[in-house]
Amino acid sequence: MLQAIQTRASFKSKSEISTSKSLQLLHIDLFGPIQTRSYGEKFYTYVVVDDYSRFTRVMFLASKDEAFQNFVKLAKRIQREPENEIVSIGSDHGGEF
Repeated sequence: MLQAIQTRASFKSKSEISTSKSLQLLHIDLFGPIQTRSYGEKFYTYVVVDDYSRFTRVMFLASKDEAFQNFVKLAKRIQREPENEIVSIGSDHGGEF
């Protein structure tokens, strides 16, 4: 039986920022289950990156079901100030959401 490993080409670095302020575009990804568990016995990793500042938030989850709840909590926390509003969200269309 022939087996192959699929590899992904990495994205080219961007020389200019496509947004003009924080929270205009958030990139989100959820991956797992991973073989090595985190200290809290979590199997999934959830990553949120702000396109403008490149500020990255990483959360470890026990199951995929926790992703939406965690995003809602994060969105409420960062949108407390009137000028802080999430405009759009980008993902890899992996179907996990």
